[in-house]
Amino acid sequence: MRRRWVTRELEVPAALAWELLTDTAAWPGWGPSVRSARLDQGRFEAGATGSLTTTIGVRLGFELTEVEPGRAWSWEVMGVPATGHRVDPLGPRRCRVGFSVPWPAVAYLPVCSLGLRNLERMAVDRR
Repeated sequence: MRRRWVTRELEVPAALAWELLTDTAAWPGWGPSVRSARLDQGRFEAGATGSLTTTIGVRLGFELTEVEPGRAWSWEVMGVPATGHRVDPLGPRRCRVGFSVPWPAVAYLPVCSLGLRNLERMAVDRR
C-alpha cells in the first residue's frame, strides 16, 4: 500500500527520539489523538499488542506489525494499517523523524505534523 510521509529534523540524538516513540507512557505527550496507551505485556516488538484511549475517550486495540529496533515501527489499530514511525540519525545530536500514513488516510498528515512538533518539544526538554 502506498504511504505518504511527513518528516522533521530534530536537534536531539536519534536514541532519544526513538525512546519517546516507543515509550507508550510518552505517547500522550506527542500524539495529539492519544490520551493514554499501554502494551499488554512484554517488549516493544512485532506482534506485541496493547490498547490506547483517544482524546475523545474511545478505547482501541493495537498490534505492532513491524519493528526495526532503533529505527522504525508500524502498527495496526483495530486491524487497520495505521501510522508508521521512523528515526534516521543525522549525526550524534541530530536526527530526522518521520510519520507515514496509508494513502486513504492522507487527511491525517496535519495531525502527524503536530505530533512531530510535540515530539521535538518533549525531546528538547529531556536532552
